[in-house]
Amino acid sequence: MSGKKPIPLEKRIIFALDIESVDEAKQWVQRLESRVKFFKVGLQLFLAGWFGIIEWILGRDLEVMVDLKFFDVPETVASAVRQLKDRGATFATVHGNDRILEAAAKNKNNTKILAVTVLTSLDQADVEELGFQCSIEDLVLTRAKRALKIGCDGVVSSGLEAPRLRKSLGNGFLIVVPGVRPLENTMDDQKRVVDVQTAFNNGADYIVVGRPIRQATDPLALVKKMQRQIEQALG
Repeated sequence: MSGKKPIPLEKRIIFALDIESVDEAKQWVQRLESRVKFFKVGLQLFLAGWFGIIEWILGRDLEVMVDLKFFDVPETVASAVRQLKDRGATFATVHGNDRILEAAAKNKNNTKILAVTVLTSLDQADVEELGFQCSIEDLVLTRAKRALKIGCDGVVSSGLEAPRLRKSLGNGFLIVVPGVRPLENTMDDQKRVVDVQTAFNNGADYIVVGRPIRQATDPLALVKKMQRQIEQALG
């Protein structure tokens, strides 16, 4: 269902460097880079290492997803996205309404813009608390449709909504799925989760995984197992 995009297996898993120490982040990159070639730098690590940690990762011939979820007035978001010019990031995430997403898309240069639909830490009750009187699936689809029309390259979405996105919007865009758990999830704040094989069966192009790998007894063995599951899902 993912459209079988020609993405190397070692880039299908984006390892989330949700770590507060630059030194520890570098250790994880070195530990995993034989099998994982794509890393996510979010708010926590970016504030610890700024562009230096991104440049260090890129200098090892790896890819980076800058997951700062830009959300501000459109001109500020446009200026923020322009700061990524020539920085080498593959993806950047943006949150917000049409004008915010449009500002990011118009200033993306060589970085692909991913529109955040609904955070995977939210469930239906959370969405209703925020004032939305619709299902999460409907909200994700509506936001994705608008984001792609505006010029975003893809979306960040739970794997639960991915099948409807593919059915309604086709294969000509990227779906990046966070909240992926190799085993049943009972220990953290992610609510809308799927396992690895389900994510790709449902239409994911990439998955973002952090804690399950970091907490594994043998992180590389888990990565290898997940990559076998991805191969099976993609046929």
